[in-house]
Amino acid sequence: MAHVIQTEALVEEGVITSDQGAIIARRSRQVMVSLVINTVLCFGIIAAAAGFIGLLADALAVAVVGGLFLGIGATLLVKSTDLYRMFGTASALIGAGMLTGGASIEILDIFGKQSGGLMLMIIGLVGAAIAAFFTRHGPEHTGFLTGSILLMTGAMHIGGLYLWAGSAEVSGAAVPMLHFYVAAAIFAVGTFIDVRFITALAIIPFAQMLDTGTFYFHAMYAFYSPEATLSIVQLAVAMAICVAVAGRLTDRYRRHTHMFGIMAFIVANLCFLVGSLRGDVVGSHIWGPGYRDYSDDYQSYRNAVDAFEASTLVISEHVYSIVWAILLIAAAFWSAHTNRRGIFNAAMTFGAIHAYTQAFETFYDEPLAYVIGGLAAIPLAWGLWRLNDQFESRNTLEQVAT
Repeated sequence: MAHVIQTEALVEEGVITSDQGAIIARRSRQVMVSLVINTVLCFGIIAAAAGFIGLLADALAVAVVGGLFLGIGATLLVKSTDLYRMFGTASALIGAGMLTGGASIEILDIFGKQSGGLMLMIIGLVGAAIAAFFTRHGPEHTGFLTGSILLMTGAMHIGGLYLWAGSAEVSGAAVPMLHFYVAAAIFAVGTFIDVRFITALAIIPFAQMLDTGTFYFHAMYAFYSPEATLSIVQLAVAMAICVAVAGRLTDRYRRHTHMFGIMAFIVANLCFLVGSLRGDVVGSHIWGPGYRDYSDDYQSYRNAVDAFEASTLVISEHVYSIVWAILLIAAAFWSAHTNRRGIFNAAMTFGAIHAYTQAFETFYDEPLAYVIGGLAAIPLAWGLWRLNDQFESRNTLEQVAT
């Protein structure tokens, strides 16, 4: 488990030696530097591959140049020394990116979205299986290359699946099942190549099972959750499963499970933010009346909406605000006590967002609300302090006993 520590303070207190502190600092520095290097490398590879495809703008030329890049890069990886293997990796990945990207564009141009999407889905799945095999059993020093090709072919498979589903007008229960499949596939790939950033992306299709997502229009990014309550329940179940199974897994799989759980916690808080602003009519987006079903007859539509709201659970924004605040406090305390820093940071961040939002959205002209909230926070803080002391005392006794 990764911990945040002050090595200088530990050295001064005699907990660790100065040499041990230097080793910890050096390893931390190496991790950060490696992250920066890999980020720059990946950006350069993606930009170069996309640029070559756009510049050549011809299927044969893209295939030839991409094949040359891939061949040269693979040769450098196998034959060269460690000093130049980065160039081999970059060259091979530019070539692989040109081949997969150029092939995808050409297939869609020739066969259209539905048939082309189906072809991409099949080709991507086969390519991903081959890349996965070579990632585990391929030559030495090619793991980064084969893992990256696995990501490319996996993206081809997923992109083809979505294009085919959109063209075939897939609807109903099949849509959330499709999103669930994509989420499981992304999670599996991220775990397989041991890249938690990829694992974190699995939350996007998982949240879209109930249409929770984002969109962009001019100079604005927006988050929307048409079924905030049901999405929160869905994400809470995912978090509970992650917590329950993480302790049974090895360190590698535990890290990825924790990452997905943290992302589920973040998206759940965004859903709480939506609910705290407008409340929620549970099920209205899934099985409630739709405006188009009434042939633009607004009055009939409003009557149906009123009837639906009278028969379903309606949660006001005020209830959402109170419940969210309580859960954030509980999550912050639990995560601090169990040393789950990702959850702790997210809980503190959303606590600030919640306070800021409610201060200007709901209680900006209610000074009594500030008085009540402020006075209530003092005994709450005292209670958390006493509870933490009890936990620490119990942990100390257990350590002495062992």
